[in-house]
Amino acid sequence: MFYIDLFSALERHNVDYLLIGGLAVSMHGVERATMDVDITIAMNPDNVSALIDTARELELSPVLPVPLESLNNPELLRKWHEERNLQAFALRTPEIAGVTVDVLLFPPVEFSEMSQRAVIFNVLETSVRVTSINDLIALKQAVGRPIDLSDIEHLKRIIAL
Repeated sequence: MFYIDLFSALERHNVDYLLIGGLAVSMHGVERATMDVDITIAMNPDNVSALIDTARELELSPVLPVPLESLNNPELLRKWHEERNLQAFALRTPEIAGVTVDVLLFPPVEFSEMSQRAVIFNVLETSVRVTSINDLIALKQAVGRPIDLSDIEHLKRIIAL
């Protein structure tokens, strides 16, 4: 199963990541259909290299016509972010059509802070590092799409329980 293979590979390669987005919302107990995997990572050279190694192992390739190694160039990523509004570096899997791993490059909440508050779920003997509910709410408020606003309401109900 691709999702478990992804999280196992991230763990094997010691990638400092957090699951965010719709799948994270689901992990916290909100019924939410999504196929994409949204993550954010610590953007330091060793961690980015570990993510690239993970991507190579899983045969993930960039959706954009750019080399995978573009992830190792923070100046280029920042330029794309500022000039082209690139929010995430999308990787596709040859295993399942339409599924992408979207790496949020510049989250509105500091990665190190989110990492301290992360929740670890054990799924089929694989650890999955998931952003806390409050951090998910903050991330989704920053985007503000209708689906994000709906997710926020559902997440707030979970907190209230």
